[in-house]
Amino acid sequence: MVVSRGKAPSAQETFMQMAQAAGLRGRIFITIGLLILVRLGIRLPVPGINRAAFTSTFAGNPVFGFLDFFSGGGFSALGIFALGIIPFINASIILQLLTAALPSLERLQKDEGEAGRRKISQITRYVALGWAIIQSTGFAILVNGAVDPQTNIPVVPNPGPIFIVQMVVALTAGSMFVMWVGELITERGVGNGASLLIFLSIVSGLPSTLGNALQIAEQGEVSKVIILISVFILMIVGIVFVQEGTRRIPIVYARRQVGRRTYQEQKSYLPLRLNSGGVMPIIFASAMLILPGTLAGLTNNSTLIEFAGYLSPNSSLPWVYVIFYLSMIVFFSYFYASLVVNPIDMSQNLKKMGASIPGIRPGRATTEYVERVLNRLTLLGAFFLGAVVLVPVAAERVVGGGIFSGFGATSLLILVGVAIDTAKQIQTYVISQRYEGMVKQ
Repeated sequence: MVVSRGKAPSAQETFMQMAQAAGLRGRIFITIGLLILVRLGIRLPVPGINRAAFTSTFAGNPVFGFLDFFSGGGFSALGIFALGIIPFINASIILQLLTAALPSLERLQKDEGEAGRRKISQITRYVALGWAIIQSTGFAILVNGAVDPQTNIPVVPNPGPIFIVQMVVALTAGSMFVMWVGELITERGVGNGASLLIFLSIVSGLPSTLGNALQIAEQGEVSKVIILISVFILMIVGIVFVQEGTRRIPIVYARRQVGRRTYQEQKSYLPLRLNSGGVMPIIFASAMLILPGTLAGLTNNSTLIEFAGYLSPNSSLPWVYVIFYLSMIVFFSYFYASLVVNPIDMSQNLKKMGASIPGIRPGRATTEYVERVLNRLTLLGAFFLGAVVLVPVAAERVVGGGIFSGFGATSLLILVGVAIDTAKQIQTYVISQRYEGMVKQ
C-alpha cells in the first residue's frame, strides 16, 4: 500500500494497521478486555443489602442519579465497582486546584520534569484512596439506617458497624481496582484510561435511550423522534467543530546566529482552544444545580424546597433554570480556563524562546493581549456550552417526549471529546508505524 508521508492517515490505512500491526492490535484487545472486566465488576453485588428496598428508597435522589451517571449504573446496581472512577476524577480535580494554589506543587509540576509528574501522580493516587474511603463511608452510613418508606423494610437486613466496615472495604477496593485498570489502559492500551471508563459508563446508557425512542415511535409519534434525533446529530456536529476550534495567534521567532550560521526568523502560531475547560464547567454547574435539592431534602427547609423546584427545566418558571444554569456555566468556564491557561507563564515562555507576537511588546503587554483573547474565547465557549445544555432540553419541551432523558449535554461532550482524542492517538500510532516501515525500506 502506497501512502503519502505528509498526509494524515486515511480511514482505510488506519483500519488496515489496526488489523495487521501486532502492536496496535494488541493494544486494542487489551483495552477492550479491561473495559469488559470493569463492566462485569459493576454487576458483582455488594453483600448484605436488600436491593428492592434500596431502589425504592433512593430512586428519585438527584445525588445518586448524578453519581450513577458517572459509574455507568454502578450505584443503582450496587456493585463492588459502584464508585468507579469517581474518586480518581475528584482527586485529579483537587490536585489541579492545589497545583494552582500551592507553589510547591507548581514547582514540582513545572521544574522537575517527568520525575515531578510521577510524584504528582502518586499524590493523586493517595488522594483518590482517601476520597474513596470518605465516599464509601458516607454511603455505607446512609444505607445502614435507611428504611423503605413504602413498605417499612430496612435497606440493610443486619445493620451495624460490621456491615459499614465490610461495605467501605468492598467499595474502596473496587474503586482502587478501577483506577488501576484506567492507568493500565493508558499505559498499555489505546487512549486515556479514565476518560474511556467514563465513556463506557455513558455508552452503557445508550440502549435505554434507544428504547425510549422506539417506544415513542411505536406510539405513532415518528415525527417527534425524527426531530429530536436530528437535534441530537446537529449537536454532535457542533461539538466536533467547537472542540476542535482554536484561535491561532501568530508568533515570530527572532533571527539568531549559531557559530557562523545565521538562522532567519521563523513564523509559527500559538493555539488557544475555544473551549479550554472541556466538559468540566458543565459537570460543576450540574453539581451546583442539584445542590439546593439535596440540601432541601436534608433540612426540609420550605424556602430551599421552593427554590429547588424552580431549578428544573419542567418548572413553572423555566427562565429561572436557564439563567441559573447559564450563570454557573459561564462562572466555571472562566474559573477552569484560569487554571488551564496561565497568560503570565505563556508570555514568559515566549520571551525565553526569543519569540514574540507581531505588534505586541514582550512581557506585560503580551500577557494583557493573551488575557483579552482568552477572555473572549472563554465567553464564546461558555455560550456554546450553554447552547449544548439547553437546546436538547428546549427541543424536548417543545416537541415532547423523553428521548434525551439522562443523556444530555455532558454525555455528548464526553463522548465526542473522548472519541476524538482516542482516534487521534490511533492515528499517531499509525503514522509512527508508517515511518518505521519507510526506515526499513
